Amino acid sequence: MSVTVEHARFAEIPLLIARPAGMVSPLPTVLWFHGFGADKEVHLPELCRLAELGLLAVGVDAVGHGQRQFADLAQHACRPPHETPRLFARIVNGTVAEVPALIDRLVELDLTDQQRVGVAGVSMGGCIAYGAIAGDRRLCAAAVLLGSPEWALAEVPELAVERFFPAALLSITAEHDTVVPPAAARVLHEKLEPRYHKHPERLSYREMAGASHFMQPQEWASAVDLASAWLTRFLA
Repeated sequence: MSVTVEHARFAEIPLLIARPAGMVSPLPTVLWFHGFGADKEVHLPELCRLAELGLLAVGVDAVGHGQRQFADLAQHACRPPHETPRLFARIVNGTVAEVPALIDRLVELDLTDQQRVGVAGVSMGGCIAYGAIAGDRRLCAAAVLLGSPEWALAEVPELAVERFFPAALLSITAEHDTVVPPAAARVLHEKLEPRYHKHPERLSYREMAGASHFMQPQEWASAVDLASAWLTRFLA
């Protein structure tokens, strides 16, 4: 399937939108969030992959990144989140807060089927994805790669956990990840299991053996395959 790609800006949010050519809107949609210090363009291959599968794939520049990058971001981006906790939390929570209005706008423009909206994110983007699920019940599917729920859900963890079901949640972590350790995502899934007991097919935790935060190409390809299949299964 051929794909068209365009840049857009909704309010102050810069976007990179990939859509399947020839398909009629509104479409099932995935919001894709990048990692700390990166931008939406980094994930053009993943956006095109999702568009080829029939989804509207929307790459989002997080707060302080990409086309709205903080002047001092570069000096912080090489450091892990726990060394810049205030900045990291500001970016994660600020971006999460923008998600409902972004979905509203996509629906208003008749681009997005509001019954089939999902979210995906990598590293910091995964932290954003966890917060977005808890913040907007319209998100019905999520694929989180190398992320942690501890940043976006820190203030109200138990209340936030109650807001996940029935969203179909896939979390992919790396066994030897020292940048975003897998423990918090693993614990979240343990807490979620009782809430998904009638629909266990909608909850999946995958920890990639031997992998680190900066995956080898084959490991990354496998993770993207899993995420793409999950999102397509529950949205397309």
